[in-house]
Order: sequence, then C-alpha cells, then structure tokens
Amino acid sequence: MPDLDEATIKEQVREFYDRVGWQQMGEGLYQNARYEDLRPVSQEYIQRCHQRVSRALGTAGNLLLDAGSGPVQYPDYLAYSQGYRQRVCADLSITALKEARLRLGEHGWYVVCDIARLPFKAQAFDGIVSLHAVHHVPYPEQPKAYGNLYRVLKPGRSAAIVNAWNRSSLMTHWQWLVRSMDWLMGVRRRLSGGKTQPPVETSPTNVAPSSQPATGTYTRHYDANTLLAELARLGVPAELRPWRSLSVRFLRVVIHPRLAGRAVLKLVYWLEERYPTYFGRNGQYPLIILRKPQQEKS
Repeated sequence: MPDLDEATIKEQVREFYDRVGWQQMGEGLYQNARYEDLRPVSQEYIQRCHQRVSRALGTAGNLLLDAGSGPVQYPDYLAYSQGYRQRVCADLSITALKEARLRLGEHGWYVVCDIARLPFKAQAFDGIVSLHAVHHVPYPEQPKAYGNLYRVLKPGRSAAIVNAWNRSSLMTHWQWLVRSMDWLMGVRRRLSGGKTQPPVETSPTNVAPSSQPATGTYTRHYDANTLLAELARLGVPAELRPWRSLSVRFLRVVIHPRLAGRAVLKLVYWLEERYPTYFGRNGQYPLIILRKPQQEKS
C-alpha cells in the first residue's frame, strides 16, 4: 500500500466499515466474521478468551468506554458492560453505531469520533475496552491512541485492549504444521474428486469465508518491544497478557473435531494461563492492559 496521509487513512477506514465491514451478510453476522473462526470446535476456547477481557476490567462501575466498538456483534462483547450503568460506544463508523444501538438500546451512548483524539475529559471512565481497533489508526498515531485511552481512565481502574502483533513468533514457529495440514487436506480433496471441502466457518447462516471476495482496509501493527518502548516514553504503564495465541488461519487449518481439536485447545488455554508473559509477547493476539495507579492526580 502506498504511503497515505493520516486523514486519508481514517477516511478509508470509515468508508470501508460504513459500506462493507458492518453490513450484515445474515442475521447477526457481518462481513468481518470472515476474520473469525466460528466453528463449534473452537467455540469454547474463543469464549474463554473473551472472558479474559472481563477479568482484566475488574470491578463494575458507572461508565465503560468501548473504543472502536463496531456493532458489538458477539454476545461475549455485550457481557463486558453488564456491571456498568452505561456503555459509551465510540467509533468512526455511523453504521457501526447504528447496529450497536440495536443491541444495547438505552444502555448505550453513541459517539462518532476518532479513538486517537477522544473528545472526553480526563478520568471520565471506570473501565475501557477496545477490541481490534487500534491497528486501524495510522501507525505513527497508535501510541497516541493508547495514551488517549489512558488519559480518560479513572485512577485505580483498568483498560483492556485487544490487538495483534505484526509478527507472532509462536505462529511463525508452527507455520510448518499449517502448511502440512493444508497440503494433506489438498491431497484428501483430490483423492475424493473434489467432494471434500476445505474447512469453513459454521454459523447460523453457514457463511464460508472462502466464498467471499477478498476485501479489507488499512491495518498496521507494532511488535511488542517497540510498542512497550513507545508507551513508556509517554508514561503509560502497560502489561502484556494473552488474549488468544492462535491465529484464525491456524484454528481453521489445524483444529478439527476428529483430531481432538477441543482437547488441543483446552491444553493451549491452560498453557496461556500458566505462562501469560510468554504467550502475551509471542502469541498472535495480545491483551494489553493499562492500569492507572490509584494515587494518580488529574
């Protein structure tokens, strides 16, 4: 992608989600579901990963900021604000906010804004959640986005931010397994005369990601060391934990019910809980926790 100015990048992201990303392909299923593994074999693992966000947020409170909320499309996303009086959904996409309102109703407030330039006063929120949103912010502005989230967080409270690394050393290490499984499935399809299909997402509408046209918008990611250094420079303390170590591609290609897929994912989850620092740094999707000290003054 050629270099674009920050305003153009943000306009492209907004336009993509208004026109494509948050358009429903079926009841409760959006175009971006192609970037998730919705098969039953992965369901328990993914739900338990979502619950890590609630744990990181800690106790309930008055206002929860959902920065880059999207349409709050999954039931697990709704659970984050159950203990809060109000959920403030902030997003560039008006389509996303309209969809979020259908789910949250009066429990939500809806603000069209840039998460790198939040229009809220300091220490306004008792909790903050941001899922797969910061990577859409222009690369030089991403540390500023984290700093802005930290600014509007109350002392003694936490922000839980899910993003991805530009390179997962864990997934790179296991790339040989993904390629091998891909090759084996290709052989199986050829031997069966093409009757055996590649793995697809199983959902209420049975949408197969391979049948959809490739679409996307601007994303760019930091590595762990660079991000932590940038946040330290801004005075933003950050803690890395795993949200989910396995990429969607790994799940779809390697994890199958007939190959003890659920048992494998239970083991992976146990390892993530046992060694959170390693998996937070080396897995695909880190949970970046910002904890503001209780004694911090405005």
